[in-house]
Amino acid sequence: MPKKDLSTFISKQNNIPRQSKETSRFEDKLRKSEERYRDLVEKAGIAITIDDREGNLEYANERYAEMFGYGLEEIKNQSIRSIVHPDDIERVLKIHKGRLNGNKVPGRCEFKGIRKDGSLFYLEVDVVTLKEAGKNVGTRSYLWDISDRKRTEVEVQETMQKQRKTLNGTINAIALTVEARDPFTSGHQRRVADLARTIATEMGLPKDQIEGVRSAGLIHDLGKIGVPADLLSKPSKLSKTEFELIKMHPQIAFDILKDIEFPWPIASIIYQHHERMNGSGYPQGLSDGSILLEARILAVADVVEAMSSHRPYRPSLGLKNTLDEISINKGILYDPAVVDTCLKLFKEKKYAFK
Repeated sequence: MPKKDLSTFISKQNNIPRQSKETSRFEDKLRKSEERYRDLVEKAGIAITIDDREGNLEYANERYAEMFGYGLEEIKNQSIRSIVHPDDIERVLKIHKGRLNGNKVPGRCEFKGIRKDGSLFYLEVDVVTLKEAGKNVGTRSYLWDISDRKRTEVEVQETMQKQRKTLNGTINAIALTVEARDPFTSGHQRRVADLARTIATEMGLPKDQIEGVRSAGLIHDLGKIGVPADLLSKPSKLSKTEFELIKMHPQIAFDILKDIEFPWPIASIIYQHHERMNGSGYPQGLSDGSILLEARILAVADVVEAMSSHRPYRPSLGLKNTLDEISINKGILYDPAVVDTCLKLFKEKKYAFK
């Protein structure tokens, strides 16, 4: 933008009349103020632009030209469309027009930019609306190159995905270890994990919490590795002493897992999955709100899968009897919201174990 045009713009933005009847000393101060403002804008370390209502470029400083790889003369006829990647142009123009029409739009946003040589980079822009005579006439934008930050974010995301993949592999290995020791319940943990995940999803839990429920389900019987193998496959009813040994498995699992830094409270979820709403469960005798929601979900999924599956000491009790069990004990042993969701899945959405 020519010096005269920039000076005119500066004067308008500061509501300073170009023709003044003040003394020459005032005019001299005004001139120096404009020169300082111009120098500040031109030498700024960030790109600064002024766009009209249609997104056409009215002014850009040297940093803008440098950022996009253009000479100062080349930027005169540019617009928002010249510098925004096609993937983002519709969104950016919508925000630009919405701002000028007085709509509520974000003051700061990110988009992909295109340099003169066609290379892509990432930008963050902070925008303010310019007014003349009470009307929105354009925008002033401040742009930062955030490509380095974006690259770092991508690298962090890739690292997290690799760690999550490794974690899932570890959890699956643990699950297979438990199943190898107790072949009669082979697949039990996987089916429980799938039902628990489906219940959590239907209840509208956050994605990360759903993943925590599923992961806990996959290894919820880990503690059975500390229980004598002949008890796990005993074809007859357990004695009171034998059942007390079986009841130790949540504690054993907790002791194994408590010092592992999972992204979710896996150890506590598994520790509590045999607790009941009325305090009759084990090993801590917790009740109501003292039990984690994830554990309440896992408890229902565990009971439904176990009752509807064959066991060495009894045949399957059937899905109807199983659903009757959780329905009758809704609010007594099992969380009402979890039970309602589980019943809906089986009766209305035709959920079935894989």
